[in-house]
Amino acid sequence: MGERTRLLLYGASGHAKVILDGALRLPEVEVIGLLDDNGALRGKEIWGIPILGGFPELTRQDPKRVRLLLAVGANDARKRLAERIAALGFSFATVVHPSARIGRGVVLGAGTVVMAGAVINADARIGAHVIVNTGATIDHDGTIGDFAHISPGAHLPGEVKVGALALVGVGVSVIPRITIGEGAIVGAGAVVIKDVPPWVVAAGVPARVIRELRPAESH
Repeated sequence: MGERTRLLLYGASGHAKVILDGALRLPEVEVIGLLDDNGALRGKEIWGIPILGGFPELTRQDPKRVRLLLAVGANDARKRLAERIAALGFSFATVVHPSARIGRGVVLGAGTVVMAGAVINADARIGAHVIVNTGATIDHDGTIGDFAHISPGAHLPGEVKVGALALVGVGVSVIPRITIGEGAIVGAGAVVIKDVPPWVVAAGVPARVIRELRPAESH
């Protein structure tokens, strides 16, 4: 085995625990610490991994020797943080839980996390800093934009497209070849049978647009 990837996770919430659990199961990864901007957490630990501090801690790290992974659930906050960290010269790791199944030809972007039990099938293309959460499925030739979040138990069949910064809620079901627009939110349990425009909230069975969003209201 080659040199292990030295990894810092940014975030120390419950969502971070799920990502950390997956990362700790990978023999090629060494998690050296957690970062969080909540100063009260500094010096504490999660499963023996220390919380080192917040953003200023990055100035004490060598971008050539450590990679980052954002354990931040809110899409817009994850995007802002990724831009700040990239400006310091850091690169981002991609973590796939050992129980996830990744098909042939799948492309995973930098900073993306794939949680336990998720399935991503042949030739799907997943952007950067995407969350494919526990038990979610993305079937063949799907496309997921940067900073999107596919929530636990959501099921996307073949050729579905999800725009950047979109949130597909828990247990959502989608029919094939649907497009969910940039920044859209699809509420938990919805059944999507027609395209969802950008920057709206859609919910229900079948899913209908219930309100519009401004980009500042993204998630």
